[in-house]
Amino acid sequence: MAGIYVHVPFCKVKCHYCDFHFSVQLKNRVSLVDAICKELVIRQDYIGDDNVATIYFGGGTPSVLELHLIQELLETIQNNYKIDPNCEITLECNPDDLDEEKLKGLHALGVNRLSIGIQSFDNDVLTFMNRAHNSSQAVESVVLAKACGFENITIDLIYGVPRTDMKLWKKQLQQMIELEVPHLSAYCLTIEENTVFGNWQKKGKLKPYEDQASLLQFQYLMDTMAENGFEQYEISNFAKPSFISKHNSAYWLGERYLGVGPSAHSFNGAERSWNVASNPRYSQLISKNEQFNEQETLSTQDQFNEYILTRLRTKWGIALADLEAISPKMTADALPILNEFLANGDVQKNGNVYTLTNGGKYIADAISAELFSS
Repeated sequence: MAGIYVHVPFCKVKCHYCDFHFSVQLKNRVSLVDAICKELVIRQDYIGDDNVATIYFGGGTPSVLELHLIQELLETIQNNYKIDPNCEITLECNPDDLDEEKLKGLHALGVNRLSIGIQSFDNDVLTFMNRAHNSSQAVESVVLAKACGFENITIDLIYGVPRTDMKLWKKQLQQMIELEVPHLSAYCLTIEENTVFGNWQKKGKLKPYEDQASLLQFQYLMDTMAENGFEQYEISNFAKPSFISKHNSAYWLGERYLGVGPSAHSFNGAERSWNVASNPRYSQLISKNEQFNEQETLSTQDQFNEYILTRLRTKWGIALADLEAISPKMTADALPILNEFLANGDVQKNGNVYTLTNGGKYIADAISAELFSS
């Protein structure tokens, strides 16, 4: 099984925290979609004969595309790849793009999972982050999506936001639970250098959230989700039974995937590739049949470190047998460090599989860095 990721590099506005590749100039969306369709045809051998089990429209904001453009992308995939009958087809969207006509149209096209970028149900926070929707639209988007036939819905929320407190975070989670959304992706705000927030911080206009306050919000998140029947299957992802994201899980489990569109990444088991991160340059190179991406073959060290980075974040954890299959020596070097984290309570062990405790989840990146082969 394999996945296809379609990067749609357009947004209505630039959120103050975002450093993803996208453009707010929507006039070239038709020619860009044509270029992505051409890439899909060109690279149809990348994932071999694998059935496509997941299709994921990410961005950017795929919901800014008209239905006929999404249809064009889907039909190109269906005409050039072997699609699994139970294929999970996810589309990222913003609440302000979702009216009844759009939702019914997406459902008719075969989109069966929505990822709604709500980020917050609070108007002041939404304005602070420069989101294009308001609180009422956030709630209505979920209600309307359900009414239009969507059962598999996930929303995004952000915690650790400056100028907010625990009381507000509790209110966000309560609203999510009341809406009976079966999946949540919750992220701690990271202030990136090349963003509005990054610029504000550099000028002293924005004070980052205190680590201890973020930790308390994260702990409350884990406790609340567990109490309400959600499984934390990855540090930032919580799902009701049968609603785990198949596409994102495939990333963490090392499955093959093809990424198309500007800045998209791909992985075929032994090699990674990434497309040029420029909309006009991407389209130009595609049209001229010139090289539009770079690639690297993963070394044994790369494979070892990537396994640790991705698997440690999940409920599936690090299996010693998997590590040893990559490199017995690197495993032997990492094992004493792993056992130190086991002794201090950041890691737990079940058989020969190591997973993070709730305390370890907050410092997952640091633990991974200690275990990397260098």
